[in-house]
Amino acid sequence: MTHEHIKFRHLQCFLAVAQHGSLQKAAGVLSITQPAVSKTLKELEGMLAVRLFERGRKGALLTHEGEAFMRHAGASVTALREAVASVAQTRRHGSAVVTLGVLPTVAPWLMPQLLLHLDQSGPGTDMGTSLRIHTGSNPELLAQLRQRQLDLVIGRFAEPAQMLGLTFEHLYADPLVLAVRPSHPLLQDPALQANPLAHLQTFTVILPTPGTAIRHTADSFLLTRGLGPLARTIETLSVSISRSYTAGSNAVWFCPLGAVRPDLDSGALVPLPVSMAGTEELVGLTLRADMVLTQAQREVISAIRLLAAERQRANPQAV
Repeated sequence: MTHEHIKFRHLQCFLAVAQHGSLQKAAGVLSITQPAVSKTLKELEGMLAVRLFERGRKGALLTHEGEAFMRHAGASVTALREAVASVAQTRRHGSAVVTLGVLPTVAPWLMPQLLLHLDQSGPGTDMGTSLRIHTGSNPELLAQLRQRQLDLVIGRFAEPAQMLGLTFEHLYADPLVLAVRPSHPLLQDPALQANPLAHLQTFTVILPTPGTAIRHTADSFLLTRGLGPLARTIETLSVSISRSYTAGSNAVWFCPLGAVRPDLDSGALVPLPVSMAGTEELVGLTLRADMVLTQAQREVISAIRLLAAERQRANPQAV
């Protein structure tokens, strides 16, 4: 069949011409002659029985058939490069490498648990799994996933426009908490204990950065409780900065439960006794829709699902 005769050099040449819009420029990038580029394209068009480019004074412009072919040709070349890179990584590291993106507010509880789980399961296999972990905002991670810089993302459900070509699997719902140090006046002063929210204006409040899903949730929480603009705020997604500042000051930290769970478990921070019902955000696993999972990726995903299920059992109110 025709596709059996299409070689990598055909795809590489086609993509170079499509990217640069010129056979001459493509020849320079590929370090071959322009006649060689023309011959390779003619072979490809002959095998497909369509014209891929319209050549003229403006250069080489994709035809409708060329545009359709480009979408799949680019994915094929990228997948081949990924396969070669994964083999090289495995040879160098002696293990399969999975590149994982995770929100900084999800990472504190999830990643230590995931690494411990993989440590426990690793010795029983011939080859362990190495993780390459990236953190960033949800839009950044999804863009990197779509560009195949990441294998999977643990993040929040995004707007439909950001989810094109991606799939989302719900893992759990993470509510916001108001975290403070154990000796905070809102916990120690009887005059403030009765209604902590009424005295929130008195203290510095740490909020997520504007434009994020959790900031929208925090703003909605304040609005529905009749709380106007806060006197002093610090806006950041940095868990380390927020944790250290909250532990050493009278600040009140608006944060997802997952971000502060290790500190709550250790007693370094405590939640204010305020109902946070309605602040839950969906956290899940996002993959490319066209992905064919490797064994290592399946093992990491299986571990993530297991940890999420355990978390739901431990926190039945968070569905």
